Amino acid sequence: MKKLIKISVFVVVFLLAAFLVFFFGFAAPFVEKSLNPVINKPPYQVSEQARALHAKLTVADLHADSLLWNRDLLQKSEVSQVDVPKLAEGNVALQAFTVVTKTPRGLNIESNDDKSDNIFWLALAQRQPLENLSSLTKRALYQAAKLKEYADRSNGQLVFVKSKKDLQNLLERRKTEKVVGGFLGIEGAHALDGNLDNLDALYDAGFRMMAPTHFFDNDIGGSAHGLQKYGLTDKGRELIRRMETKKMLVDVAHASSATIDDVLRVATRPVLVSHTGVRGTCDNQRNLSDEQLRAIAKTGGVIGIGFWDTAVCGSDAASIAKAIRYAANVAGADHVALGSDFDGSVKVPFDTSGEALITEALMKENFTDAEIAQIMGGNVVRLLSENLPD
Repeated sequence: MKKLIKISVFVVVFLLAAFLVFFFGFAAPFVEKSLNPVINKPPYQVSEQARALHAKLTVADLHADSLLWNRDLLQKSEVSQVDVPKLAEGNVALQAFTVVTKTPRGLNIESNDDKSDNIFWLALAQRQPLENLSSLTKRALYQAAKLKEYADRSNGQLVFVKSKKDLQNLLERRKTEKVVGGFLGIEGAHALDGNLDNLDALYDAGFRMMAPTHFFDNDIGGSAHGLQKYGLTDKGRELIRRMETKKMLVDVAHASSATIDDVLRVATRPVLVSHTGVRGTCDNQRNLSDEQLRAIAKTGGVIGIGFWDTAVCGSDAASIAKAIRYAANVAGADHVALGSDFDGSVKVPFDTSGEALITEALMKENFTDAEIAQIMGGNVVRLLSENLPD
């Protein structure tokens, strides 16, 4: 009997040790690989005409969640949808790195509560600082510090863009170098940990864009995927005021219709959508109506069209271009942009090294070269040039 007990204890200890080794050594990269598949692997082929045009463009993307994952963005990865070498290959001049601090278990586009926290387990598996387990603000600051560290180690190949001057310097260097710029955004103001004063720390860390909500309702406003889907709260209206004072851009991706209406009602500066689809080509709870497209364009903002199936109801560059064409017809080509959602737990048709596929697809949608230049990045550059802090 004692021998049997000893064997049982040994088995339990062995299994526990094996679990801990897997959890802390392999779980995080396994999760990333499973959640961020790429349908078609590089190299990507486009026509010579498309390749020549794409090489002349200043390409900008408003949304990638790459800082969430525990890998070095300066190194080319077989797993990643975005890393700096792939950005350079895709001729991407400017990438928004958007920070996720909390998502619910079983997240969906219809109805989620805030009771669970997937990112807690990811932070634990990545062996992040203990303070990140209890503070969403600390999680955001941790990811911001990663971008700064990558830029500092990149020998100038990755530039952390926080001001108009940073952007101007980046664009000047792009005339002779394939340098890449990155700027920071946040998915959901729950990253403030309920305290609006935390906005100061986030701004100081380099964040220049933030969405009121992500996948659940919070104390700032309602989410398109929340339980109640209400509009901005009084606290939310105060947040918009503080963000505008700091020249931070308000991103209404994932916001409920009521929150979008309220933001548009109180905003005095351009409003953007970092990643979305349009109901005109893909009708679901996640995407924007024609009325919302027009209202956002009226503020001088831009709408970033996503690359994944829920956004465009397709799995190729043609589907993305179709959604862009629809948005441009409704809101104007000078208010449409790219908002891939790369590395955002979505399946995409290509990684960022394949951005020329979109250029070619836009050509097939009969956009002019000038319009393609606007959509592929010019509109984002204009928005940031006019609205980043001095």
